[in-house]
Amino acid sequence: MVRSLVRGSPALGGPPRTSHARRASSFHLIWDLPGAVPGSRRDHERLVEASAVLEVLAPPQVEELYFWALQVDFADESGVWGGGHTGLQWNRRYPRGTAVNWGGYASSQLGGSVLQGTRSSLPGFADDPNTMSFSWEADRAYRFRVYPSPDTPGAWRAEVTDLTTGGNSPIRDLLPLPGRGLGPAGLLRPLVWSEVFADCDAPSVTVRWSELQAVDAAGIRHRPETLIANYQSAVDGGCPNTTVMTDERGILQTTSVERSTAQGSRLKLPTALS
Repeated sequence: MVRSLVRGSPALGGPPRTSHARRASSFHLIWDLPGAVPGSRRDHERLVEASAVLEVLAPPQVEELYFWALQVDFADESGVWGGGHTGLQWNRRYPRGTAVNWGGYASSQLGGSVLQGTRSSLPGFADDPNTMSFSWEADRAYRFRVYPSPDTPGAWRAEVTDLTTGGNSPIRDLLPLPGRGLGPAGLLRPLVWSEVFADCDAPSVTVRWSELQAVDAAGIRHRPETLIANYQSAVDGGCPNTTVMTDERGILQTTSVERSTAQGSRLKLPTALS
């Protein structure tokens, strides 16, 4: 569930010009993955896990919020009922500006409310249960994984693993809506994205995504061979100077550079990473 964007005017050299108070510019990498059927009872069609590795290669140099996340939709036999996003934040509210997030929303057809979740063991603030303090480092790889909660029926858990130390941190569980997600549940439409609240001409920031993977209920692993580039349009407030590209290890998202990959382009991942 890519969050809806509000119309504004183009921006280059200033803040993203949306009428939304969040003033965010977003760009996405949509997995070209065989679609799962909502609520399917066929195990090879029902995804039950998604994961991706994230590295912040060139970290932010301003105090504005940056958010890099893996996103999934939640479905049951009746269709999509919500979605969630988990990843790292550059957030000045937290010590050293580093945080982690696992939050989500009901589908727009069901009201679009913020999903409730369990309390995290990571430190945070009572007024923002989705975001917790997490001491991440630049140039270090972190695996984010979403999977069924082992403790709460119908809930989905996100965890983050520091691939340098091997340390694993469950973030928390997102709870299903009443009466939803308790049948044959699954994940749909994985994607990864960057959401930037800084001015369009703020110093360039780069993150790398790699090891993208989904697992179905039969235990079969699925990896996208290509990713589809999607940019928030200038008329919707997106910064026109963001781009995506591949390197020898994965796929990069970069701000404050000339766009080299057009909207809708398909980027093929290196064979070893797909």
